[in-house]
Amino acid sequence: MKVKNVLAGLLTIAVAGFAQAQDGWNWPSDHAMEAKAREFNAAYVDYMKSEQFVEATRPLHWLLTNVPDLNESIYINGVTIYDGASKKVSDDAQKRVYQDSVMTIFDIRREKYNNEPRWIENKAYYAYGYFVNDRDRVGDIVAIFDRAMEVNGTLNTAGLTAAYFNAVYRHNAYNKAFTKVELLERFETLNKILDEAEAKGQDVSAPKSTLEQLVVAMELIDCEFIENTLGPKLTADPTNLVLAQQIFKYSVQYKCLSSNSFLTALEIIDSDNPTFSTSQVRAMRYMSNREYEKAQPVLEKALTLAENDKQRADVQMDLAKIHSQLGRKTAARTAAQDAARLDSEKTADAYSLIGYLYMGAFNDCKGGESRAKDYSVFIAAYNAFQRAGNNDGMREARSRFPSKEELFTEGKMAGESISTGCWVGETVTLATRD
Repeated sequence: MKVKNVLAGLLTIAVAGFAQAQDGWNWPSDHAMEAKAREFNAAYVDYMKSEQFVEATRPLHWLLTNVPDLNESIYINGVTIYDGASKKVSDDAQKRVYQDSVMTIFDIRREKYNNEPRWIENKAYYAYGYFVNDRDRVGDIVAIFDRAMEVNGTLNTAGLTAAYFNAVYRHNAYNKAFTKVELLERFETLNKILDEAEAKGQDVSAPKSTLEQLVVAMELIDCEFIENTLGPKLTADPTNLVLAQQIFKYSVQYKCLSSNSFLTALEIIDSDNPTFSTSQVRAMRYMSNREYEKAQPVLEKALTLAENDKQRADVQMDLAKIHSQLGRKTAARTAAQDAARLDSEKTADAYSLIGYLYMGAFNDCKGGESRAKDYSVFIAAYNAFQRAGNNDGMREARSRFPSKEELFTEGKMAGESISTGCWVGETVTLATRD
């Protein structure tokens, strides 16, 4: 992946400019040395202003060597000069000397002025530009970014997260520097920085996209990793809500919804801060595992969290299925009817379920005294299937209607009303299968 192209334009950073007006000048007490220091200080500044960076290195080098405590400005401007010089020369060896000088300038400044938090991200920025393609030096970039995180507790320049994670990616690709867990921890840390910046109104879409591309390139996360690496960690620490949310997010993102780890994470999240979605999905997992007794109270909780009738209808339909599986036929019918009442789009499913409940009611309701009455449950089933628009169900139910002969034998005829009795409790119009 051409991450270099992806990162182009992302790394905007405020690099300190000229610093000639600073206080704290320490001119040599020797008049000759002071004169020379003043001369060389003016010379390098003039060269710098005219962008003659290579020429500026000579008087600056004298100052850094002979009057290193002159003023912090020689270190601030020194970065600009040595970086500029590295861009002016074509010889790779000399270019690298100038780049290393930039790094050295930062290191000396830390020792002398103890203000590393102010510029450590600048150092990381320059290191990234110099060494990102150098397998032997890319680890230095990571170390400097790590130091920035240690010193400031975050990256103040959100755009640098892309460079940081790209350096991590390359260091790992070149040198096998990290475990999957360590890589994931770094990704989550940087993603959190971007989330916080976004919450403050910053546009972080570009670095977010880069981080996501790098995760894909690393093949960092898959269902096996979630189940076998993250899952056991959650089992060992079931109070770790952050890890549970991480597993939940990755399971959804990478379509690992059938894993045990996903269910465990879902249970923790839904117990801590239930929402309609978490409760509904949790119940669906229980239902797919045929754990109907566990699913019911979770669905009943989801019903209280539903925000509209469509969501309530979804829950009622699932409750109807659970009651049906557990043999609670009246409750199943009531829930299905509620689903259809709440959302007309549920009518087909709801009344098909009711139809099949009635089809299975023959053994519950038959009295053995009247075939017309016993078979009337199939007419009730037919009516339910008709309301559902279920042609197959209608054909199946009609095939179980009483015959003309059976009605005649009992002194009944098509068109008469009859009560099914039993829990079905429907009044239907007699009809025959022939």
